[in-house]
Amino acid sequence: MRGEDIVNTGNEVDIMAQISNLKNTDYRNTLAIASLIELLFEKNIINRDEFANKAQELDTFTIEKLKKIKNKML
Repeated sequence: MRGEDIVNTGNEVDIMAQISNLKNTDYRNTLAIASLIELLFEKNIINRDEFANKAQELDTFTIEKLKKIKNKML
């Protein structure tokens, strides 16, 4: 095995470790969001229909709509 092969293998291992860390972070963030949403439902702060409607509304937002909202907030 040549020296550059060892470096490439090391880089690949490092990249795989970084991907694994990102997956773990993504999972934890998703779990935290799902937990918060469930608590909002359980405490009757929002209901599932309101949540679904808001999610659908936000999903249709364009970059321009988001910029307009941001400008209104400033």
